[in-house]
Amino acid sequence: VHVFVEAMRRAFMDRNEYLGDPAFVQMPLDRLLSRDYAAKLRGEIKPDSATPTPPFAARVQEGQHTTHYSVVDAQGNAVSVTTTLNSSFGSGVTVPGAGFLLNNEMDDFASAPGKPNQYGLVQGAANAIQPGKRMLSAMAPTIVDDPQGRLFMVVGSPGGPTIITSVAEVILNVIDFHMSLADAVAVNRIHEQALPDVVYYERGGLLPATVRQLEAMGYTLDQRRGYQGDVAAIERRGDSWVGVADPRRGGGAAGY
Repeated sequence: VHVFVEAMRRAFMDRNEYLGDPAFVQMPLDRLLSRDYAAKLRGEIKPDSATPTPPFAARVQEGQHTTHYSVVDAQGNAVSVTTTLNSSFGSGVTVPGAGFLLNNEMDDFASAPGKPNQYGLVQGAANAIQPGKRMLSAMAPTIVDDPQGRLFMVVGSPGGPTIITSVAEVILNVIDFHMSLADAVAVNRIHEQALPDVVYYERGGLLPATVRQLEAMGYTLDQRRGYQGDVAAIERRGDSWVGVADPRRGGGAAGY
């Protein structure tokens, strides 16, 4: 938990500082994706204590208004799609005669760099509002290939900034911890987004002894009243496909 939280912290710190619409922002992607930079960040993680980011009082409020679906056909073509209104009922504006709501994705901009949005994300000038610019989103529809370049997993989730950590945790659970896809999706999740500097965990997701040990290392923890994410995932197992819908919200999986 300690190592993964510190990795999440650093990923969100870089996300909040550097990422934005590539038509407007020169992002240092080669550096951010390099193994040398990963090694540098890894070397900053202390084995026995947290490395706090500046505290902030805002709390994460996870949304209920984003949808994800994953599909693989008989030929192995795959799609991973996440779509969102952002807040509940989006902008609150319905298109006359069409019956659907418009989103309020403008909140994904840093309307005031250095100030939190509705999800508590504190972002920099790279994601500031400009005419014609696209906002930075946490949506992370993901397709994973195996070392031979064959389709291995299709995964995604709703959940505001927790999308990023939910998707990462499912992939890590399958690849690094060798869980079945069903277990990888169902197991309790944690989330840290740099600011606010709080480790959120699902109810019962950490043993009391683990919580005490993390607190002794300098972490602030908050047990969620609700759930984190709603992952829809597919995994190739040999010549077969396994589909799993997250038990948290009541989706479904179907084959043909």
